Formats: sequence, C-alpha cells, structure tokens
Amino acid sequence: MAAPRPAAPPSLVAPVTVPPKPGPVAAPVTPPLPPTAPGPVATVTVSGDVKILHVKPPIIVRDFALAIGVKPFRLISELMDMGIFGSLNQAIEEAVATKVAEKHGFLLEVKHRGDAAPVAPVKEKVKPVEEDESKLLEPRPPVVCILGHVDHGKTTLLDTIRKANVAAGEAGGITQHIGSYQIEHNGRKITFLDTPGHSAFNKMRARGANTTDIAILVVAADDGFMPQTDEALKYIKAAKVATIVAVNKSDVKGANFDRVKLQMQERGIAPEDWGGETIAVKVSGLKGDGVPELLDYILLQADVMELKANPKAPATGVVVEAQVEVGRGSTATVIVQRGTLRVGDAVVCGAAYTKIKALFNDKGEQVKEASPAMPVKIIGWSATPEAGAQFKVVKNEREAKSVAEEAEHALRKQATQASAAPKDTSVEKLFAEIAATQKPTLKVVIKSDVYGSAEAVRNFLEGIKSDKVALEVISSDVGLVSKNDVLMAGAAGAIIIGFNTRLENGVTPLAKHHGVGIQEYDIIYELADKVKESMADLLPPDLREIKLGGAEVRATFPVAKGVVAGCLVTDGKITRNAKARVRRGREVMHESTIDTLRRFKDDANEVRAGLECGIGLDGYFGYKPGDVIECFDVQKIRASL
Repeated sequence: MAAPRPAAPPSLVAPVTVPPKPGPVAAPVTPPLPPTAPGPVATVTVSGDVKILHVKPPIIVRDFALAIGVKPFRLISELMDMGIFGSLNQAIEEAVATKVAEKHGFLLEVKHRGDAAPVAPVKEKVKPVEEDESKLLEPRPPVVCILGHVDHGKTTLLDTIRKANVAAGEAGGITQHIGSYQIEHNGRKITFLDTPGHSAFNKMRARGANTTDIAILVVAADDGFMPQTDEALKYIKAAKVATIVAVNKSDVKGANFDRVKLQMQERGIAPEDWGGETIAVKVSGLKGDGVPELLDYILLQADVMELKANPKAPATGVVVEAQVEVGRGSTATVIVQRGTLRVGDAVVCGAAYTKIKALFNDKGEQVKEASPAMPVKIIGWSATPEAGAQFKVVKNEREAKSVAEEAEHALRKQATQASAAPKDTSVEKLFAEIAATQKPTLKVVIKSDVYGSAEAVRNFLEGIKSDKVALEVISSDVGLVSKNDVLMAGAAGAIIIGFNTRLENGVTPLAKHHGVGIQEYDIIYELADKVKESMADLLPPDLREIKLGGAEVRATFPVAKGVVAGCLVTDGKITRNAKARVRRGREVMHESTIDTLRRFKDDANEVRAGLECGIGLDGYFGYKPGDVIECFDVQKIRASL
C-alpha cells in the first residue's frame, strides 16, 4: 500500500516545472489573441503580421463573435448595418463572415470537409475563372431601343420590322408599355424594345435607354424634334449608347430631311454626311421604305461594338416589365444579359423570387431556355418584381428565398431609418403642412396592368400641382381591381383609378355599397383630364350672378299682407320666385325673393320690359318711389385648379 502513495506527488511537481518554461517560449504572441479561447470552434495562427482565423462551417453568430473578440450583440449590430438581420444562433454566409473578419484584422479561412489548406485553392480558383470567362465569350444579338416623341411612328416602324400589327392593339394608337421583341435579319437576331412616347412615361423610356446597346431615335420628317424627342435624347446621352436616327414619315407631305439634320447638328449629334458620327436613315414605317437599310446599319454598329456574352455562366439580366396576370399571378418580361436562363432555374430579383416552371418568348410560345439578349416572360413570382431591377440565378429555390428575404429586411430597415430620421421643423415647413391639411384632398388608389404603367400613372398624378387641392396616392399596384382595393379605398375615402385593367367579380356592387368611385381608363391623357376634373369637384363652385331684369318703383299700395310696390319694368324681365334686391341709390336696402308679382289684378309668372306690375319681396315693406328692384339669378360654375 506504500507504493501507490508516492505516485501522488508528481502532480505537485508538474506545476513546479511549468514556471521556467514561459520564459524561453515566445508566449507574448498568444496573449493578444483572445480568439484562441473558443478552441474547438475556431483557432488562430499568425503568419508574419497576418492573423489567420480558422473556422469550420456553419459559422454561428455567437461563436464567431467570440472568435474575433467582440460581444455577440455588437456583431449583430454590425450585421444589421450590412442589411442582414441575424440572431445569436443563426448561421451567416462565408462572404459576410470574411468581410466582418477583415474589419477586425483577421484573414478568415473556412475549413471545409476534406480541405487541408483552403487558402491556396481559393486563390487558384479565382484566376482560372477570369481566364475562362474571356475564352467563353461568344457574340450575342444587339439589344436595340426605339425612342421618340408620341405619334412619330415608333410602333408602326417596329410593326413593319416584325410584320405584326401591334399599334392597332394599343389604346388610342399610342404605346403605353415597354414591348420587347426579337427578329431575324440576314440570319442574325436583333432584340427590340419599344417604349412609350407620352411625357408621363419618362421613367419607362429611361429604363429602355439604360438596358440597350443601340438606341434608335425616331423623328418624324414633317414635325422634326419635339419635347419628348429631346427628352429621349437626354436619356440616350446619359446612358452613353450608340445612336441611330431614323427619320420616319419621309414620304408624307411636308417632310424635310435637311431640317431634321440641322436639328441634329444643333443638338450635338451631327449626321455622318455632315461630318458627324451619327447615322441618319430615311424610313417609312407604313410602306417599309428604308427598313432593310436601317437593320443593316444596326448589325454593322453591333459588329463595330463587338457585343459578346458568356452563355455558360449563371444567368443574369434585367426586368423590362412586370405585371399580374389572371391565372398566372405575378409575371415579368426580362432580357438575359449574361448566361443562359433555363426552365427549373431558381431566380431572385430584389424581394421577389421564383423557380422557373415555364418560359415564354415574345410570340407567346413556350421555350426551354433563353440565351443572352433574348427577351422572355417568367411566371410564378412570389411577388411582383420591380421593373428595371436586376435578376440573377442562384443555386436553388431555398437560397433564392433566403436572398429575397434579406433584401426585404434591408428595405424595411431603410424605411424604418427614413421614418426615424430628423425632419425639417422650420416655421415655413410647419405653416406649409398646416396649409396642406386645410386643403381638400383627392385620395386615389391606382391599379394597372403592368408595373411600368402604375409607376407612370403615379408619377404623373403626383406631378399635378394645385394651390387649392392636394392629391394623395394611397396605394399603387398591379393586377385586377379587387375587393380589398374597394375596402381600402372606402376606409380612406379614396377613389380607385384602373388603368388598362379590369374588375374582379363582385367588385361593382361592393363599391356601390361603400360609396367608392371606380374610374377605368386605357389612355393616359384621358386619365389626366378626368382626375383634374375630380380634383376641381372637391372645390366649392364659383358663384356667378346673372341679371334678369330691373324695375323702377313708381308708387306704393297697401294690401292685406303689407305693402306692394307699383313698378315699371325698365329692362329684361321680372320673374316670380327669382332672387331680387331693393336698391336705393348705391345702398342695398333688402335682398330676398319675389313672392308677389301681379299684372293688374291677376298673378303673373313674369313681366317683361315696358309693362307695369306690382312687386312684393318676401319680408320687406319699406318701398319708396325711385327705388330700383333688380331681379337676378345665381349660377354655380365648376371651380378651376
């Protein structure tokens, strides 16, 4: 039993041998690295001046905070600043963790299963991708945008190119949507965008110019440059895209090609035959003259620009237009800018996502894939994407949903920060707000067929300025006018404006029950006129006095009810029950209505000029000879804005 006892002292000896070791060992390096504390979660190594943090996925917020030496709630705050809402037990993406680690002086190295040294492979992977990207580039069709003033023949020209009559289907013969089409010329494809010309659709035109490679500015030969033409040119210059001027209606009376060239020279886009760099082509949208030459110039310009894209990369592109369709839900017309979009891909665009179940080309035919520069329609979105936004293909639907939710959280955070931001509380601002609350306000709920039209209608209505009436847009959305829209409008005291859309079943009786007015339009300028009339109806009408006649008091006669004035009608006519006043010199003695009007002993409804009569005003008996009785009518006239 004595043998086991000596075995215990060695544990006491061990601490004695430890103190001399810290001296020679380079221990001062490790104390400033608290992240080594987590042990199994993360480790830290030092290479020169670089601290390398080794972690294994998943990267949990609580453990990662301890690894980089910060409190977990501080890390959550930093993630919120990056637009990511996380909890203590939530996993974060490697890219996000890398940015946070760099911020705190660490180089993050994620150890995946089977990876011995992940740093070197990451560097090796980046270089080949860049080299392969240039090798995988292939020529792609040009994306061409047609811009110009309203009624200058943009859609008719595009009809001739497509050999399809689209203009006949547009309300009022004007384009109010962005249409995207793909045609083939000389064995090569060209993608076209047709944008509206009306001033209300300026944002849609800007989107069209920013999405394209070549812009065709359509100018009518008889009109020349007009306001929307100059506005379209401004967008083209801002987008820095190649420009071709198509002088349309060159066969009509009054066409002046040289005047258009002079206007081009004045605007800094001199034509080629005048020493400039801009191609100008005479065309006729109706007859098709000059259209083949225009397409040849487009392909020539595309060759000069050497347009290429990688069809093997994950697809990305831009949403041209979005809408809600019956039986399909939220749909979006997109143009693929890079990669190939296929059925089954998971796509995310802002806060909207979908797994593609079907793709439709511009002819409404189902296709299995869309190559670069090809316009297609995607159906089945979780929400209506925003027109002009970028979309991308991600790994799977779960990742798409996660990215969309993060984008939605970021938008909510921005809205919260905007509402919490300090506001201008100057005296002028205060008085302006008080004046705004005293104005009558027309509240509207906007429903349209596509996102771009809803956006255009909203911007146009908000641009109506009046010192007498305010206009407030309660909601702006796409789709059919629903019962929820009626209930919302009824609660807010608003009217519903439907643009190029229809009503759901049961909406009309519900709107009648709640007293909600529904106005439907398909032409933008008709909508504008009617809304201005609705705003004017909120104002009290202007009163205008119209004189009917006058009579001079010659004598007074006592009667059972009081006194009647014997008069001679001097002008116009005196009418029973009409408004009248008794004037003595410049002073008005009394004003009421004529309740007694007699011609001799008979009652009369009216007495004309040159005749004598007896007149009695309601509640007045103080007539004197020489008084003048004026008979008048008051008309109500709609007030103007």
